[in-house]
Amino acid sequence: MNSPNATPAWPVEIRLAKDRRTLHVTFDDGKAFGLAAELLRVTSPSAEVQGHSEAERKTVGGKRNVTILSVDPVGNYAVRLGFDDMHATGIYSWTFLRDLGVNAERRFQDYLDDLASKGLDRDRPGIR
Repeated sequence: MNSPNATPAWPVEIRLAKDRRTLHVTFDDGKAFGLAAELLRVTSPSAEVQGHSEAERKTVGGKRNVTILSVDPVGNYAVRLGFDDMHATGIYSWTFLRDLGVNAERRFQDYLDDLASKGLDRDRPGIR
């Protein structure tokens, strides 16, 4: 974990896989992650998904086959991802992408657990 005064890891490569289902991010400390489009979509940092508090956070089903249409820089601190379901409002900071990579397995399991508890699944669209 970085100390409060440490410089955050900086991406040196962001590459979208040819099938548009994985975003590959490599950081300057050598850490590299392949982030699934589904995970990126359902954990979008947008207000549409996250709400303005934990109580407003949405669980989004039916995104197993979502793909990434665009990866656009936002200043020098983030990218905006556009998905084929037309969601394009989340701004994915370098810190968010790194955290998602480090915690991908747990975050995906949390998502699966949320789906199950709300009667949603990865193949049928739905939001709760």
